Amino acid sequence: MGVLCLTLFSRPVQAEMYVAGQVGVNLPQSLSNVEFSAGGVTLGGNDLSLQNSVMYGTKLGYYFESLKWLGVETEVFNATPHVKQQDLTIGGFPLGTAPGLNFRVLTWAPVNIVVRYQMGAFEPYAGVGPGVFFSRLSDGTDSSSSTDVGLNAQLGLRYRVTTNLALFGEWKFNHANLSHSNFLGATGLDVSADYNAHNLVFGVGYHF
Repeated sequence: MGVLCLTLFSRPVQAEMYVAGQVGVNLPQSLSNVEFSAGGVTLGGNDLSLQNSVMYGTKLGYYFESLKWLGVETEVFNATPHVKQQDLTIGGFPLGTAPGLNFRVLTWAPVNIVVRYQMGAFEPYAGVGPGVFFSRLSDGTDSSSSTDVGLNAQLGLRYRVTTNLALFGEWKFNHANLSHSNFLGATGLDVSADYNAHNLVFGVGYHF
């Protein structure tokens, strides 16, 4: 709400399109609300710890001419927050130590609604929109994939080096419930879990 109020006092600027590259670190929380389902029976599992990873991607956006503080943006970025080797519990029963799993999450945010406030060369901004999460789990032999819809939110600060060139730092938050059918090649076994991740990002953009 504070950002929205500030935008009402932003100075006029020209409508513009921008393209940017971004790189940073993905800081995931543990997979939570884990559920294993087979044959109509669903059992809860313990939270599964994930590793921090590098994230990278790109974004394309446009600020409107009639509402110069308001824009739309699409972005895509990739991270590999692999599942750590850890103890596994299903239905309250310990099953011993489970090996780590390769985990990849490709996030596409088709439409972020973005607001900004310009203060000379500095430009704080915030955005939110749906995210489409393409996830893949693999143990090196078998794998399973899922496509799920969730939330993508961001808060950042842009610095205009020149009229066209900008540097920015950004925090992103992602949330989705991931549902994998035939988990790791096991026919009839489904697994679902909540994925929540923070991303700290640095990027370079070019504004047309």
